Amino acid sequence: MHASPNQNDPKKLAGLTLAALGVVYGDIGTSPLYAMAACFNPERGLTATPDNVLGILSLITWALLLVISLKYVLFMLRADNNGEGGILALMALALRNAHRQRGQFSIFILLGISGAALFYGDGALTPAISVLSAVEGLKVIDPSFGRFVIPLTLIIILGIFAVQKHGTGGVGKFFGPVVVLWFLSLGALGVNSIVNDPSVLKALSPTYAVSFFLAQPLMAFLSLGSVVLVVTGGEAIYADMGHFGRKPIQIGWFALVLPGLLLNYYGQGALILQDPSAANHPFFLLAPESLVLPLVILATAATVIASQALISGVFSITRQAVQLGYMPRMSIVHTSDNEIGQIYVPSVNWALCVAVLVLVLSFKTSGNLEAAYGFSICGIMVMTTLTAFVALKKPGNPRKTMLVRLLLCGFITIDLALLAANIPKIPEGGWFPVAVGVVMLLMMFTWKRGRRVLFHRIHDGELPLEIFVQSIEASPPYRVEGTAIFMTGSIDTTPHALLHNLKHNKVLHEQVVFLTIQSTDIPKVEEKDRLKVVRLSDSFWQLIATYGFTEDPAVPEILALAERDHGLVCEEMTTSFFLSRETIICDRTSKMPWVQLRLFAWMQRNASRPTDFYKIPPNRVVEMGTQVEM
Repeated sequence: MHASPNQNDPKKLAGLTLAALGVVYGDIGTSPLYAMAACFNPERGLTATPDNVLGILSLITWALLLVISLKYVLFMLRADNNGEGGILALMALALRNAHRQRGQFSIFILLGISGAALFYGDGALTPAISVLSAVEGLKVIDPSFGRFVIPLTLIIILGIFAVQKHGTGGVGKFFGPVVVLWFLSLGALGVNSIVNDPSVLKALSPTYAVSFFLAQPLMAFLSLGSVVLVVTGGEAIYADMGHFGRKPIQIGWFALVLPGLLLNYYGQGALILQDPSAANHPFFLLAPESLVLPLVILATAATVIASQALISGVFSITRQAVQLGYMPRMSIVHTSDNEIGQIYVPSVNWALCVAVLVLVLSFKTSGNLEAAYGFSICGIMVMTTLTAFVALKKPGNPRKTMLVRLLLCGFITIDLALLAANIPKIPEGGWFPVAVGVVMLLMMFTWKRGRRVLFHRIHDGELPLEIFVQSIEASPPYRVEGTAIFMTGSIDTTPHALLHNLKHNKVLHEQVVFLTIQSTDIPKVEEKDRLKVVRLSDSFWQLIATYGFTEDPAVPEILALAERDHGLVCEEMTTSFFLSRETIICDRTSKMPWVQLRLFAWMQRNASRPTDFYKIPPNRVVEMGTQVEM
């Protein structure tokens, strides 16, 4: 789903707002299931005294107002890269604004890729903690139901990942209404409890948070590690901007989501003030006994939607990483004929599914998982804010740039405080997102570096293309009918596949096309800028196609554009595609570390075939194998 170009139309705006509620706010909307209980987890040592409850509520309130409302909804939604948001889009924007110095580029690439790597950990943790916390409501109905929590959670999670290949188009239209019902229920449950103890509303004042810190500085600081759970989903708000636009997301937040969350947290606080023992399961205890089961069912539906949003986000960020050259080619399946954003990446889907199942079986309860959850959230927030320092630079307006950076200094102070509060939780589970992040970071940088080294090994010493064309025109070999298209990463040199074909077969097609597909640091490329065509001679053509990092390259589309706009005709039945397929031979004298080189060779072997990735007709392809020592 992409934002309507006319968001001033009330009907379109209402439809986009409803759709945004179903996708953008699923993650943050399920936080009331576990956030307050995490704050008063007995293992954390914070007792449910009136001062502590009001202090925690005040921290929750101002976390939602400062981190989500101010930073993400009002500020970061203006930091778009041609309408797209998210850490990789912001990284591309920062690289465009940075000075052309290698050190600066390396810093922002590291920040952006580190944030993306941590997002994979978040993508595994969200389904695990959300579904577990919802199903744990069964224990409120009857403690004996506890034995069903793990099996039921595993079944639901398997179901979520099994239906990904069918796409979300069929059920997506139900997401919005279900999430609206969820937030209305959150608010109603909260109001019902607040009426019994309105004094809880005093926590709206930040003085209670300040008093909490003054009275118990260490305990209050460590509590931030649990308070951060209320701002889960902030990155999803920013990353999904390209699907819906700024205005629908902002309307949904201030009109429904923020009021529903605050009312529910204050309702839980009022309940705990009346009965401190309710701190173990404050969310489900807000409901009358007869409504707990329907609430468990509604909560489970909401967590399925939250999980779906994160899984879709992981698919999207994977495609961006592939297009930006940080991940190998992967099979990407479009699950909708109308919506380009609805994709399915099979290998990522099942790897994520295994990770989620292992998390559930290892940690067993949502309370145990919250230690792992907070660290990834804070890490991504820090990376986003640091990257924004350069991405949001206003050329020619130093005063505005200074104001933006002062505001960012405030945001980074909050982000770093939340991150520091989560550091003590690393041994308890925070190591998981760190481990996932390190592995993903290693894979991304290995692929980027390996491709660079491989490119130079392949193209160094190749014959300059201009000289080759001149030599062929001066002394032509035997020409055969049809068109030969040689895909190459270099626009200046002659592909090895062509030289090998000429050497062994002694013939050349009557029309030869050199095709280079490259990606750029903007999300989408206008059709008029898609293709550059150079006619090298009467029979040689060069095509350079450029795609944005949210787009999927397609050779048939490129050839159709070349024929329509430049008169290059490639008859399907007489056109052959020549591709090089490199086999890596690991050399211990390589510039790359041995382990990293072996990892790159494995990734190269398992990359999706170019025919699938570039949508080339497979029955028209000739692959030329090449062994490359690295």
